[in-house]
Amino acid sequence: MRIRLVATTAAAAGALTALTAVPAQAAEYDSALKIRGVQYDAPGRDSNRCSTGNTDDEYLTIKNYSRSTTVNLKGYVVRDAAGNRFTFTASHTLQPGDYVKLRGGNGTDSDAGNVVYRDNCNFMWNNDKDTIYVYKPSGSRADVHSYTRSGSDGDGNGYITYHG
Repeated sequence: MRIRLVATTAAAAGALTALTAVPAQAAEYDSALKIRGVQYDAPGRDSNRCSTGNTDDEYLTIKNYSRSTTVNLKGYVVRDAAGNRFTFTASHTLQPGDYVKLRGGNGTDSDAGNVVYRDNCNFMWNNDKDTIYVYKPSGSRADVHSYTRSGSDGDGNGYITYHG
């Protein structure tokens, strides 16, 4: 009886450890809007000069995974672990299956081109590791993913795919 109790306790402790070891990005949120992928390291040498830099080559792809619901991005917030943030202040609608690339730098937002610019020439995502949060206008979390260059980017191209 004692051996069985010890084995049961050890198994329960192992299960508890497995539950608490789940990373933040493993949680699934009740949201049609999810992070499709991130180009966290712009190709080439990083330059945040507004006129000649490459911050627009760093982007976050957000996709509407719903089969029937259109999502207006107005009021959604994207932020990183350091507190850098972007709020979608204008209406930008995503039909079911549609996506938007949130790019750094300056440019012209376009529903037809599926692009919104942060109008900020500073890089948002860290090249070594970061956490990406997407919040609904209500303040509840829509999606979150963490990455590390060494652990998440197997081919080393600076792009990571999350939801297929």
